[in-house]
Amino acid sequence: MPKVKINGVDLFYDIKGTGEPLLLIAGFLCDHSYWSLIMPSLIPHYQVIRLDNRGMGRSSAPQSPYSIKQMAGDIAALLDYIGIDKVHLAGHSMGGQIAQELALAYPKRIQSLMLLSSLAKGDELFNSIIETWGNLLMNVDLKLYEKIVLPWIFTDTFYSIPGMIEGLIEFAIRYPFPPTTHSLSHHSRAMLDFDTTKRLQQIHCPTLVLVGKQDILTPLKFSQQLAQGIPKAELVVLDSGGHGFLIESSEVVVSAMLNFLRTLKPAYNNFGF
Repeated sequence: MPKVKINGVDLFYDIKGTGEPLLLIAGFLCDHSYWSLIMPSLIPHYQVIRLDNRGMGRSSAPQSPYSIKQMAGDIAALLDYIGIDKVHLAGHSMGGQIAQELALAYPKRIQSLMLLSSLAKGDELFNSIIETWGNLLMNVDLKLYEKIVLPWIFTDTFYSIPGMIEGLIEFAIRYPFPPTTHSLSHHSRAMLDFDTTKRLQQIHCPTLVLVGKQDILTPLKFSQQLAQGIPKAELVVLDSGGHGFLIESSEVVVSAMLNFLRTLKPAYNNFGF
């Protein structure tokens, strides 16, 4: 699996499938593997590009601060490197913030946009949570960190499945590419500094705004703000799943994504229409 030196960072990326390019951007505390459960449904139709943002997974983690704009620049440079001019773009949470910045800075490169459990700007509650998560790993071990974070990510229904949360925590502890304390702090600060509320009207590509009804971290009001601000946006609210719906309700999420992509004329051939 390849890496490339981008803007002074060794950036890990992964490409699977054939068809029109579809780029997936993970959020806070997550790397490219966060999209794994929906990959089998995507790669028969699209050339799916995933990456680890600077500071996460197999990408290097500079000590200097990061910004959402900087991470968007990393992705634009990656697309230049692999020779892809235009993509469908999806981002989850912080990844959706990066995707917004990409759509604003490089509008001709974005064929469509999917913002999953994301936001234009945090409110006081959200900002307090993210600031805490950014500094928390400096004071607790990874197991306790996960126990504190996961209730904000998954629903009580998911918690009721025997062994599910324990399995996720064990996976995080054993994962060979854990986050560094400084990269979580930098990602947290990047999210807190982000604000597109006055620029959303400048995003003109077809956009899907997708959120779970039970998302308590980035609640419905954040997605409503995105959908109201982006001229060609469609809001879809899923009955099942919270912030972590890519894991908890992966089949429903990928179905919504593919349904949206089917409505775009350039994607018709990928589905044999």
